[in-house]
Amino acid sequence: MILDGTLDTSVQTAAAALQAGQLLGLPTETVYGLAADSDNDAAVAQIFAAKGRPANHPLIVHVAGADAITRYAKEVPVFAQQLIDAFWPGPLTLILPRLPQAAKASTGGQDSVGLRCPSHPVAHAVLQACQQLDPPVWGVSAPSANKFGRVSPTTARHVAEEFGDDLLVLDGGACEVGIESTIVDCTRGVPVLLRPGAITRDDIARACGMQPLSIEELPAHTPRASGTLLAHYAPNAKVRLMDARQLQSALDLLGADGKNIAIYHRSPLKAGNTHLLLRRMPEAPLAVARELFGMLRNFDDWGAKLIWIETPPETADWEGVADRLQRAAAAG
Repeated sequence: MILDGTLDTSVQTAAAALQAGQLLGLPTETVYGLAADSDNDAAVAQIFAAKGRPANHPLIVHVAGADAITRYAKEVPVFAQQLIDAFWPGPLTLILPRLPQAAKASTGGQDSVGLRCPSHPVAHAVLQACQQLDPPVWGVSAPSANKFGRVSPTTARHVAEEFGDDLLVLDGGACEVGIESTIVDCTRGVPVLLRPGAITRDDIARACGMQPLSIEELPAHTPRASGTLLAHYAPNAKVRLMDARQLQSALDLLGADGKNIAIYHRSPLKAGNTHLLLRRMPEAPLAVARELFGMLRNFDDWGAKLIWIETPPETADWEGVADRLQRAAAAG
């Protein structure tokens, strides 16, 4: 059941459902989440079951504001506080040392917890309403509302298609960011970028005065985090990444006979095959991120068996898009 998330009655219904241990399709600025009360182990277990997600793959806890951090994290390093001040609410998740009894079912057995304060007005309203309940719900675990490993949803309709009409979904419109949050590990004395997103490593460095390390630079004791498996975010069709020259060569070899191939490209291409589906990629990485998952779903709906995508530039502002595409291609 899809409700208008801009209505206060819908927000109150959603908050009550979370308090009662039910699942909720929740819009955020990144993607739609499959939400449950972070402190209700049975409710969180429903997320893993519905998604088919491994129980040791941790979930991100969403909170209404920085004041809720003390209910989940036992310390906040100075650089982490600087990132909170700069980017919350927004598409940034911080991995922090976890309080022993907090969100145990959401953390995959680890002694750390991922926390995020979303900026989407509907998500923010629901989280605030949850705090006003008796007893209150202080945090909501909400991985992307799709079957595990598949393309993340960016509209309420995508969520309903994944889980059916029995799931309560708040419609907050199309997601503004379109890819999942940037994840920064703050448990090892320096910021370590675990998953790139709309907030880039350059943004992080400017905010806290420390250049974030990559996982490869500090591999020991790296916590598991959402969306960091090698294969992820995959459509039903097989994805192949190619540069512009490779794409044109593949089209030339294909000739007029190829079918069921969708192509997502930035560079001009010559294609004499009318059976192909070509879609131009925006020039700006944020615009690509906003439409990426929806585009992959559209290619599946069209009947694509193969999706050829032009490789993004190797610059920091494209890192989030490149990460999602590489993981989608690895699933094939």
